[in-house]
Amino acid sequence: MRAKSKACLASLMALIVICAIPLFEPASASFAGSQRQLRIIAFGAHPDDAEIGVSGTAALWAAKGHAVKLVAVTNGDIGHWNEAGGPLARRRKVEVERAAKILGSTVEVLDNHDGELLPTLENRKTITRLIRQWKADIVISHRPNDYHPDHRYTGILVQDAAYMVTVPNFAPDVPHLTNNPVFMYSSDRFEKPNPFQADVIVDIDSVMEKKLDGLLGMASQFYEGGANGSAELMSNDPAKQKERWAVVRKRFVDRQRGVADKYRKNLEEWYGKDHASKVQHAEAFEICEYGRRPDKAELKVLFPFFN
Repeated sequence: MRAKSKACLASLMALIVICAIPLFEPASASFAGSQRQLRIIAFGAHPDDAEIGVSGTAALWAAKGHAVKLVAVTNGDIGHWNEAGGPLARRRKVEVERAAKILGSTVEVLDNHDGELLPTLENRKTITRLIRQWKADIVISHRPNDYHPDHRYTGILVQDAAYMVTVPNFAPDVPHLTNNPVFMYSSDRFEKPNPFQADVIVDIDSVMEKKLDGLLGMASQFYEGGANGSAELMSNDPAKQKERWAVVRKRFVDRQRGVADKYRKNLEEWYGKDHASKVQHAEAFEICEYGRRPDKAELKVLFPFFN
């Protein structure tokens, strides 16, 4: 009986030790002092959305040798007032491929119809597989509260993958991640049901021209106005064409200046007051509470721009 009791006690102690092991490796063990290549994947609903939200920071990561992938979850095939279908989808794919070359990133466009995205099980598996295949450290997307249904459902799909990427028997054809990535949202202006919170804000002044170059190359969306454009925007007069390009450029400059001005105090927390006061253009990111919750020390490793 004593032998049996000792054996049971030993088994119980072993079980306690196993249960005490954390599901994910602690962030401090994974990243502290790490100089390895970071891997970032950003999802946008259409071919231009990830570029609008994150391309400045993407260029900064890429310049430091980190691997960045931007994914359009739909092909954008109704995103123009005069063009549609396969020809428009191919045109928009070329536009984001050009931007990727400028940024130093890679890009993928999924073949889902624009305006028809739904948070289905199959789409959840697709997003989960992409994150696993990229072996992502950081995953970025829209927030689930947004004006466009494709934006909302992209946010939901990525958010729903925030735990499933670690589950071995979900989409088991792609190995699961043993370290949960940090999931984040890019900034937006929407207030209800909750406003965006700038947990990390990045000075993109040094790469703002790269961002503008990439976005201004997406003529179908910005010069021509996308789904809400019109023939009136496309003048044959060179002076009016120049004026139109200036309007488009100013819109993006004002957007990133607005982020810097709105979150100036947040910039001070990351860069110090003197540097923050000089920042003209910024991108901001909110941490999703469903992925790993990094502390500030880990965030400085994941966003290695604050020295």
